[in-house]
Amino acid sequence: MKVIEMARRLGVTADTVRFYTRIKILKPGKNKANGYREYSEKDYNRLRFVLSARQLGFSVEDIQEILNHADKKKSPCPTVRRLIDQRLHETERQLRETLKLRDRMQQAVLEWSQKPDKAPTGHMLCHLIEEFTAEERL
Repeated sequence: MKVIEMARRLGVTADTVRFYTRIKILKPGKNKANGYREYSEKDYNRLRFVLSARQLGFSVEDIQEILNHADKKKSPCPTVRRLIDQRLHETERQLRETLKLRDRMQQAVLEWSQKPDKAPTGHMLCHLIEEFTAEERL
């Protein structure tokens, strides 16, 4: 199948198919008559797997590692378990940081609702931000 057909079947853009081809996750053959790339059912299944893995938060590098195991006929499952555990810990850390940021933003909104607007001076651009961050450092 051609790039556009592969993309249509998977609900992605042709650029997505080309991206995974460029980084060698997909390895289509060439049509001898016209030189176009021809994707096989194996390529289709591989990209379907890649898209599923991406939805679970696996990086392209993670997926390449998983596929390397599978290509060598080794079970990728231990690698998948290790990587998902790493991604989960990373996501939990990012969530904690995001929640801290949300708390700081909510605090700023509360404090700033009572403060007047001021024009920039030679020392300060926006007193709201600069005073708030200075208070946090104390």
